[in-house]
Amino acid sequence: MNLLLCGDAGVIDGLKITLASITKYNKEPLNVFLLTMDMEYKQKKYHGITKEQVEPIRTFLQGVNKDSQLHLIDVTELFLANVPEVNMSTRFTPMCMLRLLVDQVESIPDKLLYLDTDVIARGDISTIYNTDIEDVEIAGVLDYYGSWFFRRNIFKRDYINSGVLLMNMSLIKQTGLLAKCRERCATKEMFMPDQSALNKLAVYKKKLPRHFNEQRKTRSNTLIRHFTTTFRFFPRVKTVTVKPWELDRLHSVLKTYEYDEIIKEGMNIK
Repeated sequence: MNLLLCGDAGVIDGLKITLASITKYNKEPLNVFLLTMDMEYKQKKYHGITKEQVEPIRTFLQGVNKDSQLHLIDVTELFLANVPEVNMSTRFTPMCMLRLLVDQVESIPDKLLYLDTDVIARGDISTIYNTDIEDVEIAGVLDYYGSWFFRRNIFKRDYINSGVLLMNMSLIKQTGLLAKCRERCATKEMFMPDQSALNKLAVYKKKLPRHFNEQRKTRSNTLIRHFTTTFRFFPRVKTVTVKPWELDRLHSVLKTYEYDEIIKEGMNIK
């Protein structure tokens, strides 16, 4: 199973938790591609993930299955070759756009399951990975909020969340989808740049069931719980963001305790 994750050193805890949750239910070999970069932009420094930081994670994965692999890939040069200038000051960091570079990585497999580092698996994710996407570029679950506000057709909800994304890299390379997305991110300011570009430009995409990427609250059939930003409307409208590694806030704000064991296991990978 080929997995793609991205980020800087700040997502290490999330990365550990995500992979720990996956291996809890899936013992087959994992082929993990981890894209990172190290750069400074307008006095803000992004520290890339280091080999030393991923070595304990690689050891953990191979302890579950000796054939698992973790590939740490620095894409700094690729990113700097086409900096998405107009979207560098949004609330979404440049790290969100690293997945748009994966078609330029050598030896990338024909099929990938991309995962944000704020997701936790509740079951065997091969269920989603084995979904047939032969004739589509990407497959994902509707974005909980965006599918209402950013749809191209007022009669059809088709705006998908890119935090759990099944990618047909063979077809994507043929259509040039990611190259088109990079160009759009470099020239047009957008809310949620990479996600919006994928939704705008993907000609062939597939909608997956909600339980493959539950963004609101855990349900009995939830396979992957994604801890995205949500809205609260009482006593006033506000956004709420709680990530899995913020265990105290997971308890106090979301009243969620189900994931304590797997979160602690992931955080203890050292």
